[in-house]
Amino acid sequence: MAEPRSLLSLERVSKSYGVRPLLTDVSLGVGEGERIGIVGRNGDGKTTLLRIMTGAEEPDQGRVSRQRGLLVGVLAQQDDFDDTHTVREVVLGGMADHEWAADFRLREIVDVLLAGVDLDRAVHGLSGGERRRCALAGLLLGDHDLVILDEPTNHLDVEAVAWLAAHLAARSSALVVVTHDRWFLDAVCQQTWEVHDGVVDTYEGGYAAFVLAKAERQRQAAASEARRQNLVRKELAWLRRGAPARTSKPKFRIDAANALIEDVPPPRDRLELQRFATQRLGKDVIDVEDVDFSRGTRQLLSHATWRLGPGDRVGLVGVNGAGKTSVLSLLSGEAAPSAGQVRHGRTVAIQHLSQNVEFDDPEARVLATVEGIRRVTRTADGEISASSMLERFGFTGDKLTARIGDLSGGERRRFQLLRLLLTEPNVLLLDEPTNDLDIETLNVLEDFLDGWPGTLVVVSHDRYFLERVTDSVWALLGDGRISMLPRGVDEYLERRERGARSELPANRGEDRASVATESPATVPATVPATGPKAKSGSAEERAAKKTVARLDKVLARLHDREAELSAELAAHATDPERLATIGAELAALHEEKEAAELEWLEAAELLD
Repeated sequence: MAEPRSLLSLERVSKSYGVRPLLTDVSLGVGEGERIGIVGRNGDGKTTLLRIMTGAEEPDQGRVSRQRGLLVGVLAQQDDFDDTHTVREVVLGGMADHEWAADFRLREIVDVLLAGVDLDRAVHGLSGGERRRCALAGLLLGDHDLVILDEPTNHLDVEAVAWLAAHLAARSSALVVVTHDRWFLDAVCQQTWEVHDGVVDTYEGGYAAFVLAKAERQRQAAASEARRQNLVRKELAWLRRGAPARTSKPKFRIDAANALIEDVPPPRDRLELQRFATQRLGKDVIDVEDVDFSRGTRQLLSHATWRLGPGDRVGLVGVNGAGKTSVLSLLSGEAAPSAGQVRHGRTVAIQHLSQNVEFDDPEARVLATVEGIRRVTRTADGEISASSMLERFGFTGDKLTARIGDLSGGERRRFQLLRLLLTEPNVLLLDEPTNDLDIETLNVLEDFLDGWPGTLVVVSHDRYFLERVTDSVWALLGDGRISMLPRGVDEYLERRERGARSELPANRGEDRASVATESPATVPATVPATGPKAKSGSAEERAAKKTVARLDKVLARLHDREAELSAELAAHATDPERLATIGAELAALHEEKEAAELEWLEAAELLD
């Protein structure tokens, strides 16, 4: 296959800030139609690399070559809007309404990214998320040979991220994107560049291929090192046989195993975590009972019922504005329902990670602040010191004594999260925890949560993170309920798409799907969109209805028994034999429950 025509190339480029080199002798190129993802730790030079590619910064050494007449579209982390202009002016420019409204591609960009935004509203009144979506929409409306995006998924919900991935994959223009969203990298990119230690390593494929290729490279490097060490040992043996003066040998260290930044984690032991969670929490954690809840004039929940038990690990999804952040405030007790009640178990200790990063004393020092909370904390690996926890989350050297007010945005987010974890809560409510975190830090957080025996509720647009740390997905679909989705984010996107198709004109701010699940005891919230349907009034339809009705009762019974067993775990916490018996019954119950849910879905598919 012929090489794609070069659009842009870097030849032996170097760039430093002060005495710190970010890029050293880097040579790279972007070809026509190529889609490239860039990964690396925060501060290692990803954004600097983009700025050199776009011409916003000049390299200290080397050359950047661009094709004559190259049209480059850039989404930076900060927009440069004139605040006196309207959304229409900064996004659509001089384009008349009939021009973009008549073009499906352009109209879709506006509908998806600017849903709920008044085009005649002044830019200065927009939130940070709305400004970000305006900048992205304005970029995508243009025709470019090369599109360069710096963290484009920030402030997008799961649905918009999925749409953006499909949109970019369908565009003919070349793409270079910096993102920590690993699902997005896999869905869009054909190559991955890793920026680290002043160099840029290139890999074919998206994130999953990058992880495998990096592991293989490190395995080969380890094998090569082993062969070299064998030669060294032979040389040392010869030296020992020589004069004593020749026996002083250099010291060198061989690592027993290379630490991969993307090591595949072991699966969580759900039963073991549930047993520990039940010991810490009892059988009652958070019960939402027949709750009505509003924000301003908007009704978010109506007669909603939801039970969170010990060890539950839940992802909560919904479009921006659906009320996910408000529901976390309701669960934490920071907000109160207008009707119904939210009850907490007696031993519940909740910590809520909000999207706002605020600290009482910006003059305080990092290590001193952490040690003031707890000098030693318990993890899945045993007790570790506060300084060791700081090191896990990337705080080493001078950062340990840095002022909190001097930390970067990503560092402040990491510190906020670490400070919260050190309080040893047994219920964690995390609102967009992946914001401003690089992939390496996300791996640390995921590894910590793998062994954390508590109840977890996560709001995140990061599908990879959701699927990695949670066991079930629930959704706010605009019908006033919190709906369980047995097939997770894929099912949510299917329901949203069906809801959009059923509305003319399409209204992306509302989903009119009527079926929802109120608690784990009730049936799955929806059915697959594909598969054969039974004819109305047929024997097949009647049999499917009977199956669904029967399984409704089975699932309710299984849920009740699961609650009883969880209570027994707490009651027999000091009886190993009884715990083993209960654990075995719980394992069998989970298998029976999964089989019943699958049978329910297959029967319900015939009735859709």
